[in-house]
Amino acid sequence: MTLPAENSSSENDVRPAPRPARRPPIAALVVGAVVLTLLVLGVRQLTFNRTHVVSDDAQVEGHIIPVLPRVSGYVAEVRVEENRPVRGGDTLVVLEDHDYRARLEQTEADLAAAIATAGRRGEIGQAQSQLAIAHAAVAQAEANAARAQNDVTRYRTLAQRNIISSQQLDAAEAAATVATAQLQSAHDQVIAATAAVRNADSKVASAVATRDQAALQLAYTRLIAPRDGVVSKKTVEVGQLVQPGQPLLAVVPLDDIWVVANLKETEIRSVIPGRPAEIEVDSYPGRRFRGHVESLSPATGAKFSLLPPDNATGNFTKVVQRIPVRIRLDDPPDPAHPLRPGMSVKAIVTVK
Repeated sequence: MTLPAENSSSENDVRPAPRPARRPPIAALVVGAVVLTLLVLGVRQLTFNRTHVVSDDAQVEGHIIPVLPRVSGYVAEVRVEENRPVRGGDTLVVLEDHDYRARLEQTEADLAAAIATAGRRGEIGQAQSQLAIAHAAVAQAEANAARAQNDVTRYRTLAQRNIISSQQLDAAEAAATVATAQLQSAHDQVIAATAAVRNADSKVASAVATRDQAALQLAYTRLIAPRDGVVSKKTVEVGQLVQPGQPLLAVVPLDDIWVVANLKETEIRSVIPGRPAEIEVDSYPGRRFRGHVESLSPATGAKFSLLPPDNATGNFTKVVQRIPVRIRLDDPPDPAHPLRPGMSVKAIVTVK
């Protein structure tokens, strides 16, 4: 019987299928990827910290130029508005100038009168003539004194040889004394003539100075923009009475901007002028500004505070101080991303 035998062999050929290879669970792959990523980021951050110094409390700084009157008066015109750009030399505020114009006209009249008086009396010309005569007298007296002194020297030699009498020697010495006195008198006349010239000139010079002062005060009635910038803190209005030194407005030039980063005293070992830096502004995410270290403050920020710390008074708590570091921007001002004083920024200084 062959059929049963065939059935038994087919049953023996049927075997279970092999099991597939086991794959690592997805959770293990995720954990491994996270660990590898953290490791790479840690190494990168460690390398970055070794070659860079970062300050999160930096801010933009700039000039804030006050516009102050130098003379008192009522405001006649205000030609600017808040937050408007101005150019250097533009007239910002005009004060009423009637009193100052009248004062200038009066001083000009006084000057003309002083010149006319000096010319009519001939004070200046007469004093100059006297000065010239006095100088000529000095020259003559010097020559006489020199000749008299030479005579005395020669007569003394002759008197020692008994060629002349002592009476002649005494006469020569007396003549030398007189010549010396005449020379001193001539010098005194020069001094007096010089004073007379100065006195005559001083009257006109005083009138000129008074006129110039009045013209200067008239010019001060127009307040001029010191340089290009933007108007800010405007507090002046037409009709307002202003006094010298009273703040009226401020001009902020946005083309001269820098950054002050307060770095820890333990971080500035390699921070020297010229080191490259990058600035990240909170107002412009993703935008970086290039710059370089311009200078370091000679003292910590705490030393310039109202009550600077003094460890000698019993304050033994050691606090890491911060050194203000000034960073100058390399790129020209970007109209699309303007920087304004007071903006918060992040400063990154490359130290290696």
